[in-house]
Amino acid sequence: MSDTELLPKSEPVRRLEVFTGAGRRRAWTIEQKARIVAETDAGGESVSAVARRHGLTPQQLFAWRRNARLRAADAADGIAFAPVIVEAPSPCASTARPMAGSGAPAIEIVIGAATVRVSPGADPTTLQTVLHALKAVS
Repeated sequence: MSDTELLPKSEPVRRLEVFTGAGRRRAWTIEQKARIVAETDAGGESVSAVARRHGLTPQQLFAWRRNARLRAADAADGIAFAPVIVEAPSPCASTARPMAGSGAPAIEIVIGAATVRVSPGADPTTLQTVLHALKAVS
């Protein structure tokens, strides 16, 4: 009989994982992450229990949940970045041209082959509708 068998045991071993070969990180697809995060929202199970079942640390699963919330918030707001190109003014023409009769310079937005000229005081809702429509067709 070995001396380890004589030691008191508080709890039996439930599961033992043996990692062989070169250790490397597991790669989770976005779909797998979304499914595991959804498990934490459904049911009454704790995040730690779901993490344990999938071989994750609770911290990793909490990070996935936080990232999912941030992505959902960004998608709901419709916030996106657009590239802006600032060109040096050409010697023969000005890039900001006054609209006819206003005297104030206009903003030109080029999306594909379309150019939208926005005068000061333009209705933001109408402009947003026009830009969404142009983005959809380009």
